[in-house]
Amino acid sequence: MTTLGAVRRRLFGIPSAEAVFSRPGFAPEAWERFAPVATSLMEGYHAALEDPGLPALASRLDAVEPSLQGFAYEGAGMGLAALDAVAPWRRRLDAFVAGPGARHVYPVYVGAGLAYARLRRTPESRLAHLDPLLGWVTADGYGFHEAFFKRRRYVERHAVPTRLTEYGRRFFDQGVGRALWFSSGGVVDRVTGLVAGFRPERHADLWSGVGLASAYGGGVDEAALRSVLAQARAFRPQLARGAATAAWGRRIAGNPAAHTDLACRVFCEASAAEAADVVEEAARDLPVISVEPRYEIWRRRIEDGFAARRPAGRPR
Repeated sequence: MTTLGAVRRRLFGIPSAEAVFSRPGFAPEAWERFAPVATSLMEGYHAALEDPGLPALASRLDAVEPSLQGFAYEGAGMGLAALDAVAPWRRRLDAFVAGPGARHVYPVYVGAGLAYARLRRTPESRLAHLDPLLGWVTADGYGFHEAFFKRRRYVERHAVPTRLTEYGRRFFDQGVGRALWFSSGGVVDRVTGLVAGFRPERHADLWSGVGLASAYGGGVDEAALRSVLAQARAFRPQLARGAATAAWGRRIAGNPAAHTDLACRVFCEASAAEAADVVEEAARDLPVISVEPRYEIWRRRIEDGFAARRPAGRPR
């Protein structure tokens, strides 16, 4: 590590992932089940701080176990976005997404959203600099951070982020849903109880985050996933979309995981490969110019794609 890298880590680093998971409100199962996820993210974050040079950074990230590489790239996105805030003329995040981070663009942008939250910057103010379709994912990372690190305000008191637009708040809630899954250690009754405490109009996006987190991060068996589905059956389209998005992200990154396939079979009634196909098909011919955000059109098409696959008369 260079002297400058050591300084950056001292200024921006996070001392202990386990300490974060030990704070009030986190289930004991959270660290037991998701320690590899947390440590991989921290590895990517600190790698970016210590040496943001793209070849060296990519080498460190690719050394992480394949099923966990997405979390390492998420951490790198967080680190690079933080460095760009200090030296915006460097545009490290853009170069990373255009280069070695291209296959992991979804988690990289989630990580950037984490950084924006830590730096008190709204993700929507950065959209013009990001991919026109996937840039919205930064608001998901923003929501995850706030629910994870400001739990009392955003989970217990159900605060609404006033600095985001109405549409940005939907992605914020997806990030909150992901945070609920990880901080609850995938304990289904705990997750369900927390989601129930939010206003009903927020539930769909919260459950989409649960679907995404449970499919991408795993942590539980088939029985637990079927329990999620049983308790949130009204939101099966959102659970399916979240799981399918995880499968699509793993496809383009080339790091499939058995737990992602399992979640797709439960929530989507399809394999991970079939679910990723639905996501890819939904992205075809999206309008270049639209009053409605292109990402929202994509999300709705994904849900409709799974609805079309279900035989008539089958419950949603």
